[in-house]
Amino acid sequence: MRARLIAAVLLSLLTTPVSADPSFWRHEWPNTDFDTTSVTNWVEILSGGPPKDGIPALDAPTMIAASGEARIGAREPVITLELPGQVARAYPIRYLTWHEIVNDAVGGVPFAVTFCPLCNSALVFDRRLEGQVLSFGVSGKLRNSDMIMYDRETESWWQQALGTGIVGVLTGKELIQLPAWMESWESFTTRNPEGLVMGEPNWNRRYGQNPYVSYDSSRRPFLYSGEMPPHKIPPLERVVRVGDQAWRMTRLAEEGEIAEAGVVITWQAGQASALDARRIADSRDVGAIRVRDGQGRDLPHDVMFAFAFHAFFPDGEWMLGGS
Repeated sequence: MRARLIAAVLLSLLTTPVSADPSFWRHEWPNTDFDTTSVTNWVEILSGGPPKDGIPALDAPTMIAASGEARIGAREPVITLELPGQVARAYPIRYLTWHEIVNDAVGGVPFAVTFCPLCNSALVFDRRLEGQVLSFGVSGKLRNSDMIMYDRETESWWQQALGTGIVGVLTGKELIQLPAWMESWESFTTRNPEGLVMGEPNWNRRYGQNPYVSYDSSRRPFLYSGEMPPHKIPPLERVVRVGDQAWRMTRLAEEGEIAEAGVVITWQAGQASALDARRIADSRDVGAIRVRDGQGRDLPHDVMFAFAFHAFFPDGEWMLGGS
C-alpha cells in the first residue's frame, strides 16, 4: 500500500500544475534564465522521468567502417548524413534510442544528431549559432511529448521538433537543420559501401532493443494532453513534414512517389520501425522516404507522428491529395 501511495504521489508531481510553475525547475537549473521564454503555458512542460542528463548525450563518437559492422540488422533504421565532400555517415537508432543526442563534427561542420522516440523525430542540426559552437544534452523534460534539449553553454532549453530556443537567453534563436534522413542499414551500406557508422557506445544499455514496445501502435501518445490531429488521422501515424506541410506515410506507401508543392517524396519498403517489437530488427516494416526538390537536392524534413505535427504546427497544411 505504501509503495502504491508513493508512486501515486510521484505521478501527481509529474502531471499536476506544480510542474507548470517554472520556479519548480530552478533548483535543478540554477543557470537557466526562466524569465526569458516563449512558453506561455507551462502546463505543457512535464518531466519525462529521467533527470537532467539522465539520458546521456554522446560527444565525438567513434566512427568505424560500415563494412566492418556486423551487429546491426539489415532492416534496422539509421540516420544518414551525407555532407558535401565527406564520407557518408550513419547513426544507428539502436544507439540513439538510448542517448537521443550525438554531438559530432566532420569537415569543419559541428552538428547534433537527435532522435525523440516519443515523436519519432530524427533531426540533424548545425551546432553553430552566431559565432558560437553549442553542444547539447537531454534535459529530461517533454513538451507535447517531444524532447526538450539544452545547450551546455547557456543552459537554454530547445524544442527538438523545431530546433528553436524556448527558455533561457537563447529563446527565439533557431538552429539550421541539415538534410538528413532515416533509412535501413542495408539501404545505407548498399549505397555507401565505403561509408562510416557510429560504433557501439561504451555504456551499459540494451542496444538493439526497444524500450517503447508497441508504442507506435498505441491509441494515444505518452504524456500528451493536447488536441488530436484533424481528418480522423490516427495520432501515432507517421507523417512526413517539410516546412509546415505534412504528407501521410500511408499515402506515400500507396503512391510510391509524390511530387507537389515543389517537393518530391519517394517511399521505399524495407525499414523497420524503431518503436514496435522489443528487438528493433524484428519490428514491422514502415518504409523509408527521401525528400528532394525539383533539382534532386535533398531537403531538410522530419518523419514525425501526426499528433506532434498538429501540436507544433497547428496551422500547418495537411497534404491529403485526393483522399
